[in-house]
Amino acid sequence: MVITVRGTQLSLDWGMNHQPIAKSFVALDVAYELVSALAPTVRQIARHDASLGKQLTRALASVPMNLAESGGRTGADRVHFYRIAYGSLREVSAALEAATRFGWLDSAPAADVRDRLSGMLWRLARR
Repeated sequence: MVITVRGTQLSLDWGMNHQPIAKSFVALDVAYELVSALAPTVRQIARHDASLGKQLTRALASVPMNLAESGGRTGADRVHFYRIAYGSLREVSAALEAATRFGWLDSAPAADVRDRLSGMLWRLARR
């Protein structure tokens, strides 16, 4: 079943107590979009510094992984995973800025997606 809430389409599934569960999480979708947008840049950075490339890969993968894991949690435990995702996103931005300052990039890419996701995660982490 698909419904529209505030202009966003959500796919619903039925939970164990027969209540609808939203299967779409906009922040998670944006996090996946960021991974796709930065994949070529991660490879470029890894050619210059394999260690930084690996660290950037781990931090970038951590964002959607923690958002996905938050879906199985409740209360403060869920917020904890939002905070981890937010911290990982900040680490991604720091790695991109470092690579830019080393001269490996002209500018840190996907700033618009990073800013959008940062706002979402900041809001979620402050609940």
